[in-house]
Amino acid sequence: MLDRRLWVVLTVFGLVLGGWHAVSGRWGTAALTLLLVLGVAWFVSPLRGGRRVMTHAQALGSGRSVVVYWRPGCPFCERLRLGLGTRGRQAAWVDIWRDPDAAAFVRSVNDGNETVPTVVVDGVPHTNPDAATIRPALTA
Repeated sequence: MLDRRLWVVLTVFGLVLGGWHAVSGRWGTAALTLLLVLGVAWFVSPLRGGRRVMTHAQALGSGRSVVVYWRPGCPFCERLRLGLGTRGRQAAWVDIWRDPDAAAFVRSVNDGNETVPTVVVDGVPHTNPDAATIRPALTA
């Protein structure tokens, strides 16, 4: 799996190389370089997506064995998503900031705290689990 470091390196490389061409007066080459390198960086980017965000009710009715409760900006959620790689697409992802029912559920299984990621595997909640713990349930 291509990780976040590769994405950062490609993005910085594209900006530096494109900027160098622009400073040298080669605007066409600068634009082409930026488009090409940043396009590849976007392809390997963790920001590209790969997860379908659902509501708590949709996740319960989806029949998926893994439900991940997360929130934007959470570094632990991002670490889990990157650790799961493309297998993470098999899970239902629920943003607790967009769904009050999801936030209430997370509080109910975490002693009143909105601790994320909270991952439910076959009905059993796990608070901030390691990706290695979740992967077997996604490959089944």
